[in-house]
Amino acid sequence: MTHLDLAADVTELAKALVDLPSVSGNEDRIADAVEEALAACAHLEVIRDGNAIVARTHLGRAERVAIAGHLDTVPIKGNVPGHWSEDGDVLWGRGSVDMKAGVAVQLSLAAALTAPTRDITWIFYDQEEVEAVRNGLGRLVREHPELIEADFAVLCEPTQGVIEGGCNGTLRAEVTVPGRAAHSARAWKGVNAIHRAAPLLAALAAHEPETHLVDGLEYREGTNAVGIRGGIAGNVIPDECVVTVNYRFSPRWSLEEAQARLEAVVAGAGLEDFSLRFTDLSGAARPGLDAPLAASFADAVAATGVAAPRAKQGWTDVARFGDLGIPAVNYGPGDPELAHADDERCPAEEIRLCRAGLEAWLTA
Repeated sequence: MTHLDLAADVTELAKALVDLPSVSGNEDRIADAVEEALAACAHLEVIRDGNAIVARTHLGRAERVAIAGHLDTVPIKGNVPGHWSEDGDVLWGRGSVDMKAGVAVQLSLAAALTAPTRDITWIFYDQEEVEAVRNGLGRLVREHPELIEADFAVLCEPTQGVIEGGCNGTLRAEVTVPGRAAHSARAWKGVNAIHRAAPLLAALAAHEPETHLVDGLEYREGTNAVGIRGGIAGNVIPDECVVTVNYRFSPRWSLEEAQARLEAVVAGAGLEDFSLRFTDLSGAARPGLDAPLAASFADAVAATGVAAPRAKQGWTDVARFGDLGIPAVNYGPGDPELAHADDERCPAEEIRLCRAGLEAWLTA
């Protein structure tokens, strides 16, 4: 078993985590290491569910906060084990951004903060990078909601040390356009389903994304074709075309409202015949920055000299906390635009900065 030294410098802990392969569905080794390291902390109650680990203080504080991060990564592309840049200032490797640097911050503080001013629930979960039904945090919410109870939550997703409030929601739908098969040498005998899908593609290409101001933060939407399939063989007129559409929607809309808005876009495209089936539904989350705990957290982070809070342009698990009525924000080291990139890398300075910001707030 790999042994994690939670007393080591937080940047070296991040490197040790990157060196542990943990592609979604294969988190056993890293979950074992995290569980063993936290079990040595006498001030924590440690609970394991599958490859999710929950560690809690029970100090009788007036408030409880949840601080969460996922252990898995997208597939490795020759970037594990990790390595430091020549000057030792940047950690390279899969997961360095998304999100083992953030997990290192969690583990370092979980061990060090034996008497925080708020009770803390530290959550380390599996299978975030795959379909929502497999998500470890979602499993905990469904099966052990008592472990998630909190007054406020922080998700250590990469934000470059800036608080990102809430998140966009995301929907995926398959739009099926029917046709009629025929030999391509006698195309007039059939109906080309791929050609019939052209109005939808044109409508999506021309669609102007909206930007909505929600609780003082700007969320930009997007509606795009992200997949298309159809055709039987090179000499057959296709009898079906399926276009996958992704709608990223602002926290202005409920999940049901977002579904209706996407349905309206498709219905207005001018297709002669189609059916629509939703394949993924993940709601948005409002910023939650008006909550008292969020305000105190923002003040602590501002003292580190970083920029003011901004909107999260993408979906994260803060939405799961939002569904439970728990205000939540994203805050962690790493540039989110480098998440999943083959050249994923995170500055050591940001890892230390985020640790300092969280520690200042949790000990204030």
